[in-house]
Amino acid sequence: VQLQASGGGSVQTGGSLRLSCVASGGTFGAYAVGWFRQAPGKEREFVAVISRSTVTTYYADSVKGRFTISRDNAKKTVYLQMNSLEPEDTAVYYCAADSKAWLNVVHTRSSDYDSWGQGTLVTVSS
Repeated sequence: VQLQASGGGSVQTGGSLRLSCVASGGTFGAYAVGWFRQAPGKEREFVAVISRSTVTTYYADSVKGRFTISRDNAKKTVYLQMNSLEPEDTAVYYCAADSKAWLNVVHTRSSDYDSWGQGTLVTVSS
């Protein structure tokens, strides 16, 4: 499956953005989909994930309560709604597909993910 992330941009502290990850090829419903981010000079880190079934979602502690992940299998799209953005959220955001996760299972390690999108830049200014 190929993934295309979009929706990044520049906002001020407290603002909101919605990222989209559109899939092509493959069977979208066969993948759990996660979002990761990489800030300048830092390692890539897990942000959020949603299971194949949509039943299970999981968030990094740093974004819990502010970010919401959702998916529309008919549109082959996963969304990441980001509210109350902080400068610490500044990073390139990547979506990734995990073919190994069973129906309601999710993984948070980047090594569990098979396919990656190209990334979209989010900049939050104070």
